[in-house]
Amino acid sequence: MATQIFVNLPVKDLDRTVEFFTALGFKFNPDYTDENATCMIVNDDAYVMFLVEGFFKTFTSKDIVDATGGSEVILAFSADSREVVDEMYNKAVAAGGKESQPAQDYGFMYSQSFQDLDGHLWEVMWMDPAGPQAESAATAGP
Repeated sequence: MATQIFVNLPVKDLDRTVEFFTALGFKFNPDYTDENATCMIVNDDAYVMFLVEGFFKTFTSKDIVDATGGSEVILAFSADSREVVDEMYNKAVAAGGKESQPAQDYGFMYSQSFQDLDGHLWEVMWMDPAGPQAESAATAGP
């Protein structure tokens, strides 16, 4: 069973990518950072490796998807509250990201979506720890 996850994404400009995600509050591991790649720390078990396109290409024989025109994946991460979801989304847009989808509000779950500088899709989400039952309990009558 896997214990950690490393997502690898191609980027055009590594420095701009680091600036963008630093503005969102993420940190980077300097031990895995050079002119070709950097390692963004999501938490103790989840990391995003941003690789300049030429270096990314050494790991695959497939073409690199232009994420500004096509989708390859949606990366989602959780937040502690609805307010933090909005805060992260607003930071992303202020740092040069673009809205991907309008906010989604299901009562027990709330999310905002944005595109990073290379067009990769990200979603910040909050879920009530009680799950969908919390929403149905809140709307149920006595």
